[in-house]
Amino acid sequence: MRKEPLAGAELNELVVRLQKLSRNLWWSWDQEAQDFFQELSPRGWQNLFHNAVAVLREVSEYELRMRLQDDDFECHARGILENFEAYLSEKNTWGHKNAPHLLKHPVAYFSAEFGLHESLPISAGGLGILAGDHAKSASDLGLGFVGIGLFYREGYFQQAVDNNNWQTEFYNLIDPQNVPLEPVLGPDGQPLVLQAEIDMNRVQFRAWRVNVGRVPVYLLDTNLPENAQHFRDLTARVYGGDRSMRIMQEILLGVGGVRLLRKLGVEPSVFHMNEGHAAFLTLELIREKMAAGQNFSDAQAATRAQCIFTTHTPVEAGHDRFTLELMDYAFQLFHTQLTVPFDDIMALGRVNPKDAQESFCMTVLALKLSHAANGVSELHGDVSRHMWHDLYPNVPVEKVPISHITNGIHLLGWMKGPVRQFWRKRLKEGKDNAAAACREKFGSDWAAAVNSIEFWEKMTDPDFVSDEELWALRYRLRREMIEFVRRRLLLQHQRLGPGDFIRFDHLLNPDALTIGFARRFATYKRAPLIFQQFDNIVKLARDKKRPIQFIFAGKAHPRDDEGKRFIQQIIHLSKHSELAGYLVFVENYDVHAARQMASGCDVWLNNPRRPLEASGTSGMKTGCHGCLNLSILDGWWREGYDKTNGFAIGGDSHPDNIEEQDRLDSANLYQTLTKQVVPMFFDRDGQGIPRQWIQRIRRAMVTLVPQFTTDRMVKEYTHKYYSER
Repeated sequence: MRKEPLAGAELNELVVRLQKLSRNLWWSWDQEAQDFFQELSPRGWQNLFHNAVAVLREVSEYELRMRLQDDDFECHARGILENFEAYLSEKNTWGHKNAPHLLKHPVAYFSAEFGLHESLPISAGGLGILAGDHAKSASDLGLGFVGIGLFYREGYFQQAVDNNNWQTEFYNLIDPQNVPLEPVLGPDGQPLVLQAEIDMNRVQFRAWRVNVGRVPVYLLDTNLPENAQHFRDLTARVYGGDRSMRIMQEILLGVGGVRLLRKLGVEPSVFHMNEGHAAFLTLELIREKMAAGQNFSDAQAATRAQCIFTTHTPVEAGHDRFTLELMDYAFQLFHTQLTVPFDDIMALGRVNPKDAQESFCMTVLALKLSHAANGVSELHGDVSRHMWHDLYPNVPVEKVPISHITNGIHLLGWMKGPVRQFWRKRLKEGKDNAAAACREKFGSDWAAAVNSIEFWEKMTDPDFVSDEELWALRYRLRREMIEFVRRRLLLQHQRLGPGDFIRFDHLLNPDALTIGFARRFATYKRAPLIFQQFDNIVKLARDKKRPIQFIFAGKAHPRDDEGKRFIQQIIHLSKHSELAGYLVFVENYDVHAARQMASGCDVWLNNPRRPLEASGTSGMKTGCHGCLNLSILDGWWREGYDKTNGFAIGGDSHPDNIEEQDRLDSANLYQTLTKQVVPMFFDRDGQGIPRQWIQRIRRAMVTLVPQFTTDRMVKEYTHKYYSER
């Protein structure tokens, strides 16, 4: 029998709770919540970047109230809200048990970019994605944690390719009302406004709060009428402008971020600098301590005890350096608050403090004023120790105080919806012993189960999931990705000329071995490497019995013409060579496209020039979907690969000569592809199932998926660096 209609206070309360939910990114890794907002407006969900806030603004409050009169829809809403509110109020978390001191004195995590969701495009690449995933896992674990970043109102650029196949850039304004942001208000209910000294000006800034589950991430914003236009534009674009713009952005992040925390009454126990961009926070901490009566030396020591530093850059040119003139200009007013010569400040950023010709390096500042530092993979830790050995000349290189914690991903955030449903169903409804054992251990705690080694160890049991079920899942994911790619390519084509529905409806083959390459088009990542064997690749692709196809995506930095030439070369091949129809380039790569490709491709190609891939995380997103890695043994893959869980390009070494390395890697890539990958994928039994291939998928799930998560990574940071000293 139908219940009484919702009305009055009860309905108002439900609407308010849904509004609050929409402004917390918890929904971005909860499938039921996403299904709810998608059901409200399927087309809006698709066209508005899967953004719950935008969907609720698209749907009038009257329509929402009427939809909630449907019993099933109301029940769905209440169930999601109960889960969300239980998540926020949970006290029995890993963080409560293992790091209770952080609940009152949290980790303050500073990053120049946060890749949190496709609706908030304020990240340029892997550094920001890692920061976003770090925050999500800190939330899931119940860790005391606060993020500090910048609100880039135009975000990172949107990519479009012109008729000459050349990347062009354009920017879209982000409307704070239309994304999961909340203004940080002062006691008077008005936006809280603070200031930071940059050159001879006191630059005003406000802050926005992004709710990431239990974790707040604060984004600083200088777009205020009180500021001159060039200061308003400090927070216009991710890594926009020249060196002068960069140093001012970094002063705002470091100095402004500390001041915001103080104003909010947050007293961190640890300041974690995610890359050197945030290192000016150390100067603000020193300024505070000297204002309280400490001398310069004691203030440095006390600051060092509070700070840790993660470096992500194995290339000398990738570390921010500023000239003496630029430092003197940018810190004119700030320096007046420090009663020390400016040379003493410059010395903190120099390997050789007495060398007046040496520029100021943000990584050197961070290393000198942190009590712990780490790279982001085992090999990167070793590369970093060699790179910065001159800072520690009296110790052997292996004793240089830079360790490593290998990066990970937020597993639930990257797991595609159908895959979440697939694995959850196995856990909840499986009648085999493996499923029963998981239920006994984890109960209804799906998040804990899917992040556990025990759950993924069940992948070896065909009673838990059969080869046939895995292969059916792979076909579903490949089909969904191909249809996504067709839609994107059709839109690209229509923008440049008349559309051709028939062509795009039949582009790409759901039965072909599909190889994906999607990441930043930095030149060291060598996107076109596979096409050095062009004639041979054409023969492979056009083999009617064992066809292969390639899907590429990624952005080159606006000032990286060589990276743009790589894009141009690949698009030209996709249109005007024998690979037409077997090779495509998907423009405007973002978080959503990354999720589609990492789930739908059969093979994830990664061929950086070793050892320049500090860690890499894109390949970590593939395992739970049954996509296998084909990669150089660099970054995380050097640790993850065990000869049974994917494919390696070459061995655990590399020539010093770049040309020789490129030649050798190209040959090894082709050999691995033809001798291992293609034969194994197309080796089918009488039922049409590639048993050996699926065995390798199972091994990848067991050995990679639970090991390379940010849950594991954040626990390591907590035990090694965040715990009380």
